[in-house]
Amino acid sequence: MRDNDILTRIGELVDEERDLRERLANGQLSSDEEHERIRTLEQNLDQCWDLLRQRRAKRQVGDNPDNAEARPVTEVEGYRQ
Repeated sequence: MRDNDILTRIGELVDEERDLRERLANGQLSSDEEHERIRTLEQNLDQCWDLLRQRRAKRQVGDNPDNAEARPVTEVEGYRQ
């Protein structure tokens, strides 16, 4: 996945998050459904941002950014702990 593809995916996830919040506000979605999907979206966003950072770091040190790989949610989400 190239940088532009990752950024496009990030944009799609942000748009979906916005749509979910709007649907919740309009009563088209329960808060439980919204919270569950938002949690998944946030995890996917974290993975995308992590992959983009990996690619940029590899490029900066002269490595091939295509060697970067998406890490599992458990690893990406564990950074803060």
